[in-house]
Amino acid sequence: MGSIKRISKELAELIETPPTGISVQLVDESDVYKWKVTMKGPEDTPYEGGTFIVNLTLPNEYPFKPPTVSFATKIYHPNVSNDDKGSMCLGMLKSDEWKPSSRIAAVLEFARQLLVEPMPDDAVEGRIAEQYQNDRKRFEEVARDWTRRYAREAN
Repeated sequence: MGSIKRISKELAELIETPPTGISVQLVDESDVYKWKVTMKGPEDTPYEGGTFIVNLTLPNEYPFKPPTVSFATKIYHPNVSNDDKGSMCLGMLKSDEWKPSSRIAAVLEFARQLLVEPMPDDAVEGRIAEQYQNDRKRFEEVARDWTRRYAREAN
């Protein structure tokens, strides 16, 4: 499979020079399709001080099909589902918007950027998006509280 070569190359690059606040490892050394991503909450956001575990799963058809990204750590965010799946809604991961030239590093940077700047118009959690737009102060309080409760630094 040609994709394993590309996945291995991207993985090696990410381990060697990870994007700011992000580190990557394989869930299981024998499976290059499942990654465990550790993402630090960006400074000056309600997620600051938190460490979030994000699961990235690559399809066998990668890079022709997009990876799936989900938060294993509970997070209060308009673009992440509030259930135990933690599915993340990213425009670039929709099959009609995905480009084979897209790289996993860009996906992860975009996911982290969403923590800085949620996209309420592309929300999976309508209620949280509404709160984000209409009562930012309350949104940030709840997001900070969830970060403290669920995303403590893993020592």
